[in-house]
Amino acid sequence: MDTLTGCAENNVIELRRRFERDGTFILRTVRNIHDAKAVFHLAYCGGMIDNAVVNEYIIGPLVNSEAVDHSRPSAVAEEVLLGHFPQSTHSFAEIEESVASGDTAVLLPGGLEAVIFSTQGFPIRGIAEPQGERVLSGPREGFGETLLNNLTMLHRRFRNGDLKIEIKPIGRRTRTRVAVCYLEGVVKPELLAEILERLDTIDIDGVLDTQAICELIHRPPLSRRTPFRVVGVTERPDIVAGKLLEGRIALMADGSPAVLTLPYLFTENFQANEDYYVGPVHASFARWLRAAAFFITVVTPAFYICVVSGQYEILPGPMLLNMASEFQNTPFPAAFEAVFMLIVFDILRETGMRMQLGGGQALSIVGALIIGQAAVEARIVSPQIIIVAALTGITGILVPKLDEACLVLRFLLLFCASLFGLFGLSAGVAVAVVHMQRLQSFGVKQLGGPLSEQKDALVRAPYWALNTRPPRLSRNRKRLGRLR
Repeated sequence: MDTLTGCAENNVIELRRRFERDGTFILRTVRNIHDAKAVFHLAYCGGMIDNAVVNEYIIGPLVNSEAVDHSRPSAVAEEVLLGHFPQSTHSFAEIEESVASGDTAVLLPGGLEAVIFSTQGFPIRGIAEPQGERVLSGPREGFGETLLNNLTMLHRRFRNGDLKIEIKPIGRRTRTRVAVCYLEGVVKPELLAEILERLDTIDIDGVLDTQAICELIHRPPLSRRTPFRVVGVTERPDIVAGKLLEGRIALMADGSPAVLTLPYLFTENFQANEDYYVGPVHASFARWLRAAAFFITVVTPAFYICVVSGQYEILPGPMLLNMASEFQNTPFPAAFEAVFMLIVFDILRETGMRMQLGGGQALSIVGALIIGQAAVEARIVSPQIIIVAALTGITGILVPKLDEACLVLRFLLLFCASLFGLFGLSAGVAVAVVHMQRLQSFGVKQLGGPLSEQKDALVRAPYWALNTRPPRLSRNRKRLGRLR
């Protein structure tokens, strides 16, 4: 049975069956003091509603109202109840989903229809700056776990009707609300249609975070098997607003502070939110540092193996003699030392991230110093590999958006260099470049682009020069009018 019947008792029985063994479910009967036939049944979940709103704006008016046809939903919603956003329904599925979301369903006399009111009042986390996206200058607010609050923060930045929000429930059991946000007249219609179509094809029991959506909407095999990002992730409303202004689409999920932005360009891996709150020279220099850090953290261990395994002529003579003397005292080959120290560094970093605030950083620094010094004194590894591992780990922290790609490429290139030397390293780098060149994000190539896009790529031009949108993202190119 999916629709309300003409019998109120049967409707109550069906609701109790659907919420059986749910200790928070409450079904309350309310009678009108002026009309003995006006009997209402309120369904809601305790702890999910605002008790004051239900008592003052729903129960009170239902009990005291008079001279109203209580069997008509429009009369009850417009003349009796004072709650906002009333919605009439005759479907048990809609009632079940609304009650589980924190709304209150009022079953009307006659048993054929019900009215649903928004009465959500569950506790939520306050607005705070995202831990992983801190800035020295700029807005400090970040998204939370409540979809409505997140949409409110986004609405505050677009004070006209161009911002469009389409909400879709995803998940057969969780019915997670996912909001598709875009700017009308800026986004490409074919891109929007593709995203909506991909969301409609998701058939899964439940979605608890946007990461699940990120993995489920990928279709090309290359996008599913690459360690590089093809979808942007952020917890800052100012970044989402900036992406929407460029023609991108944002996906928000109820219960997750992480917002997906797509399409995603490769140069975004080296961009930070603070780049737009400082001068263009400082921002451009920081981006070049991040790009260099990505190259260093990926190539340095493999290049070190190439040098110590056969390409001795690259090193100066005194350095070569010192390294040769150190290698005589270590029992393991250089490739094993590199893998061992990289894994140790990753263990320390992961441990520091998972520990309590304050103790993790101290553990990472002290642990790295103690373990590295002890390993050198015990002649397990050479001092040079400690420097290589430290440089690799530090530069890897500078590009957090490429964590997965750095991890995969670092060990793949290390493997190639161990087997084939400098030729293997060169071949591995070439394959990685070809792979990145083929990457696409929802039909948009991640690398390349016309010269007009390079004004906000590895360099950040002044705002007066950012007068057009990237042609790959939007057909509405004009962003800035002529300055006087």
